[in-house]
Amino acid sequence: MKITPDVFEAYLKCPTKCWLRATGEPCAGNTYPEWLKPQNDSYRATETARLVAESPSDEVALLPDMENVKAAKWRLASSLAVQAQMDSCVLESELHALERVPAEGRGKPAQFIPIRFVFTNKLGKDDKLLLAFDAFALSKSLGREISLSKIVHGDDHATLKVKTSALVSEVQKRIEKMAALLASPTPPDLVLNRHCAECEFQARCRQKALEKDDLSLLGGMKEDERKEYNSKGIFTVTQLSYTFRPRRRPKKLSDKREKYHHSLKALAIREKKIYVVGSPELKIEGTPVFLDVEALPDLDFYYLIGARVKTAEGFVHHSFWADDIDGMAGIWTDFLNLLAAVNNPCLIHYGSFETTFLKRMCARFGGPLTDAVEVVHAIEHSVNLLSTIYAQVYFPTFSNGLKEIARALGFKWSEVDASGSRSVIWRHAWHGSRDPDMKEKLITYNAEDCHAVALVKRTVSRLAGRNAQPDDVEVQKTEVVRTDDLKNLLVGKWREFSSPLSELEFVNSAAHSDLLISRGKSDGCRKTK
Repeated sequence: MKITPDVFEAYLKCPTKCWLRATGEPCAGNTYPEWLKPQNDSYRATETARLVAESPSDEVALLPDMENVKAAKWRLASSLAVQAQMDSCVLESELHALERVPAEGRGKPAQFIPIRFVFTNKLGKDDKLLLAFDAFALSKSLGREISLSKIVHGDDHATLKVKTSALVSEVQKRIEKMAALLASPTPPDLVLNRHCAECEFQARCRQKALEKDDLSLLGGMKEDERKEYNSKGIFTVTQLSYTFRPRRRPKKLSDKREKYHHSLKALAIREKKIYVVGSPELKIEGTPVFLDVEALPDLDFYYLIGARVKTAEGFVHHSFWADDIDGMAGIWTDFLNLLAAVNNPCLIHYGSFETTFLKRMCARFGGPLTDAVEVVHAIEHSVNLLSTIYAQVYFPTFSNGLKEIARALGFKWSEVDASGSRSVIWRHAWHGSRDPDMKEKLITYNAEDCHAVALVKRTVSRLAGRNAQPDDVEVQKTEVVRTDDLKNLLVGKWREFSSPLSELEFVNSAAHSDLLISRGKSDGCRKTK
């Protein structure tokens, strides 16, 4: 059994991805990973050439033989193949580069420093663990400790030194778990997670999860919550949907936020209805300005601000585009000027991304002028629609993502595969080509996001309030149920049951009768008391 950096990296993201990669499962197709690999490969080639060019030619070795590493005289090697035997597996890696530091004194060994190239400007823990895997494989092969390694990353060739000796224990534990995982002839239990959007097996895994009606389809459910449901014998969304029991909230909790009910989300999906808990409040005071922002997260570069403003004649969309990081200050100023021209603006967005954007831009370039009181208020009191929806409005969707909810309400994007990760690809493509059509595609995508936010806001506004009812055509097709109106809970949740076996229908009917009798006796006891 061979464990390579590709397989190890997959395990850091998802055990199922690790198993599929190790067994040679064909990719199901996903644009993002197809784009990501050549980016890393190109960056590695460029940075290798740069380091080689900066070193004396007689101190560089290309594709050196591992057998002669200990006696080597070179200072820099590239593409060094390493292999090491562990108890139950073989570790294989091709080091991007290896720096050799000569011994400081007689009798002391030279120091080896593995180098890994990563094209992103921001690094995560997985990048360090992947480097530690390289160091661990080299350490096993040489029979000596590799205490220090380096990551070269980003546009400015930043170098991060990593004490890989501190990560050896964690790497070894992961390898042992991987070995046990890959020794099995069957894949691990399928669990969808946040990495799925960036995985080449996304379509394959989601289809299997839908076939199983797996709990991990519910995007907001954490791992420990899912395991707790599993311990109770609940493994599917449909099973979970039958566990919801609406309860009246105590008066002492009336001012506190409602708890999120995964069971109610499951019920909304099964019954294809919108469930409303309590009386959601959505106060929009002033002129609505629907905000959506596009960015390259690893650069903290906000390059496109979209604002959909409601006027007496209808909606008007504004787009503010920055060619590069230096242009951010300009589009921020243009955006503030737009808000200043709107009568009592009220910023409305979906999720915390725009909240962070507003805070960071104010910190970087300054907020509106102090005499622009309405603009200051709009920025400091922006409305996050997701906060209103969460735990109060349950749409028949697996997650509360904007794309999923807006599509459930009938909205369609011009690009079928429109997504945040897809926009990153488009932006990089524009940066390389300056293609006006690619720029227009991004502006259209951003404008449609703003439109989707406006649609969701209108729907939630018409669902808010005790007696409010939506008048959107698409929402009217979906029944709206208020949990406060649900009565006869135990009776009402006993669904019709049909089976090709009449005996099973008899058992179900008898059990239902016993339930009604026992409930009647219980009610009688309470009345007597």
